[in-house]
Amino acid sequence: VVSTQSTGSSGINAEYGCSSGRPSERNIYADIEAAWNALRTRYGISSDKIVLYGQSIGTVPTIDLASRYEVRAVILHSPLSSGLRVACPDTKKTWCFDVFPSIEKISSVQAPTLIIHGTEDEVIDFSAGLQLYERCPKPVDPLWVEGAGHNDIELYAVYLDRLKSFLEKDLATK
Repeated sequence: VVSTQSTGSSGINAEYGCSSGRPSERNIYADIEAAWNALRTRYGISSDKIVLYGQSIGTVPTIDLASRYEVRAVILHSPLSSGLRVACPDTKKTWCFDVFPSIEKISSVQAPTLIIHGTEDEVIDFSAGLQLYERCPKPVDPLWVEGAGHNDIELYAVYLDRLKSFLEKDLATK
């Protein structure tokens, strides 16, 4: 499982947030590309064995990578559909100035995809998870955590139950 909580600082760094690079959209994509290349070349891991897991801003590079490469599966935890839609959840169109246009990339993700979102998310509106789910070509049953916010989904027992079910059951039949 590749988990992304990207700093967007163009440098995988074990001490989150301590990279000397500058945060940018391009660097967020460079971070996950570096991790991908290390897994594939340094460690020799086959793409069909890699499960991508992105949380919050980390869903942006996760969706981007999964839209360009074959992977075993994708897990999107509290995903955003685009930068503009975080600020203005009712936005229906992707504008040229909209950063992180995951909503436009999700249709190219060809791996089974689990979307997890809290219904009371105070950072990324719950509608973002729904929008991505509706456009996802290979969704599995999502996990909408009733009453959960942006940073407490892991505290609900259903979270680990659903992850386990996805990895052990949903992927076993795919």
